[in-house]
Amino acid sequence: MVYRSLGSTGLSVSVIGIGTWQLGGEWGRSFSLSEVEAIFDRARACGITLIDTAECYGDHLSERLVGRAVRRDRERWVIATKFGHRYTTPFQREQLWGVDDVRRQLEDSLAALGIDTIDVYQFHSGTRDAFENDALWSMLEAQKKAGKLRHVGISIGNSIPREEQERQAARARQVGAECLQVVYNRMQRLPESVVLPLCARENLGVLARVPLASGYLSGKYREGAVFGPEDFRSTKTREELNRMAVEAERIRKEEVPPGVSMSAWALAWCLQKPTVTAVIPGCKSPEQVAQNAAAADLLPAG
Repeated sequence: MVYRSLGSTGLSVSVIGIGTWQLGGEWGRSFSLSEVEAIFDRARACGITLIDTAECYGDHLSERLVGRAVRRDRERWVIATKFGHRYTTPFQREQLWGVDDVRRQLEDSLAALGIDTIDVYQFHSGTRDAFENDALWSMLEAQKKAGKLRHVGISIGNSIPREEQERQAARARQVGAECLQVVYNRMQRLPESVVLPLCARENLGVLARVPLASGYLSGKYREGAVFGPEDFRSTKTREELNRMAVEAERIRKEEVPPGVSMSAWALAWCLQKPTVTAVIPGCKSPEQVAQNAAAADLLPAG
């Protein structure tokens, strides 16, 4: 495994992390505790130390499963979670951005994870109105001083306008954030124009989410792939899914070296930019954990 510093936080994290949205039940299946423990056992064996979760992946369900899986060696993990939403029904969220609401979310996340301190607490895909609340950032700073969280981050919403995404990145230091989470992969490269150069200048850590383009850069899905109603990808249009499939197949044929796993190649592609601290792909099995971890072997030495 390879490790990088997460911006100015002082935290060293594995360049391959574990994204855990799937544990909340919105990616085609639910998970038992024993299945989650097997995933994390393989992560330990691979040297993975970074976990990304959220309060709304299920109603704190992902957090509870993560907490149970890491409780015997919590100190080896860097745990990042998020705030701003409440799970209501699959793919539906209630927006909760008030200071008191977020304070309660923080306490609920600590309880679900079974820990005393969250390593990175992230503003989760919020709008400009939610972001421009000085009282919110002041409260989070107070929670840092109280030991409830170590660092603040911003998970920039991909659904908000591009100019607002860039604005939140530019304002990160002003609100006390030290790392950004962005959608970044070989098929979605918007952060390259403004956000990644800004992070390099400001020494902000970068977590690349959706690094496998919702699974399409694994090479597993072709045109016409159908997802059940319990799978988040079923919310996308057929045209969008087919475009992704066609582009992924082109990339596989033209860019992925022979004999190299497409998923490992796609993760390494993100990490070849030194500004990207880590990728946080989801995984549904120990085997997928190992496949993801293999991307570290494709990075240049040093």
